[in-house]
Amino acid sequence: MHLFSKLRRKSGGENLRTSNYSYVTARVRAMKSKLLPADTYSKLLNMGIDEITRTIEELEYKQDIDVLARQYSGADLIEHALNRNLAVTFTKVLNMAEGEPNYLLSKYLKRYDVWSLKTILRGKHYNASPDKIEENIISAGKYSFDFLSDLANKDSYTDVISALENTEYYSILKQYDGTNLSDIENELEKEYYKDLFISVSKLKSKNSRIFAEFVGAEIDIKNLRTLFRLKMSGIEPEEIRKLMIEGGHRVKMKDIESLLPLSFDEFLSAVDKYSYWYNFSDVVSSEMESLIDLETQLLKQNVKFASSISHVYPLSIVPIMDYILNKKIEVDNLRIIIRGKSAGLDKEVIRKQLVI
Repeated sequence: MHLFSKLRRKSGGENLRTSNYSYVTARVRAMKSKLLPADTYSKLLNMGIDEITRTIEELEYKQDIDVLARQYSGADLIEHALNRNLAVTFTKVLNMAEGEPNYLLSKYLKRYDVWSLKTILRGKHYNASPDKIEENIISAGKYSFDFLSDLANKDSYTDVISALENTEYYSILKQYDGTNLSDIENELEKEYYKDLFISVSKLKSKNSRIFAEFVGAEIDIKNLRTLFRLKMSGIEPEEIRKLMIEGGHRVKMKDIESLLPLSFDEFLSAVDKYSYWYNFSDVVSSEMESLIDLETQLLKQNVKFASSISHVYPLSIVPIMDYILNKKIEVDNLRIIIRGKSAGLDKEVIRKQLVI
């Protein structure tokens, strides 16, 4: 498929002394005003898949659904349309930006290259069809959909890795032996953040420092989710340590090191000293059986943080990142609803997983 072949991605290699923050922040604020209000999700929860498709088509997803309607239907159509819309939207924002904001965004959006490579490897590992793999590809980074689709259609993971020999990820990918998928996924994630911080540190500007703070808060949330999940499962500290990402904003690696040896009950007592605690203290306990409520609250905290510093720095990279985060959450919410509906889940079970 050539769904995104006409999209133009700026390279980020422009004069970094220039910027057009005023223009881009004004545009993304207008785009943010078109995101779905909270009450829309409640309405969607009461609809069937066909009705949800018609409703979404009347919103910002009409073109995506129209383009894909000949190839897909039902839940598959919405899945592909959501991914297409996300890629088109983020590329649009990137193409608005010039100089420094373009550079920062292009580095940040490489996360979707990593996401898609992990998706393709996972699909090959579990013998998923190319169509199923493509359903989860998001071409919002450097790699085009056509390139990623070609990878998804390779016969084996070894063919996929060979095709990536000249990329920055090859040194990690070549270590994949068919059995160590989780290790490779983790290394790709850590390499992404390492490269992101190195790239940002080269700028030495106010916006780069704010951007690093934003990314650091995101890492805090990721690390806390992983800590809760693995501590609750009784995983050994050394195994948990391997999954931690450097660069947290408020929860530093030295803090994580002090939490690793603790039992789950001790861990719960220790994390209450961090400022994030008040956002999820009411949904955690030593008897908790599920992390759904916790993970939802942590994501909400990420949104609140982005919104708060967006108001402090209105003409900076932050309002742009705030929009990107909220747009991603809208797509994720719609995906949760459609997957939940397809699986026949009760609407209250689905509602708990939404970030509203």
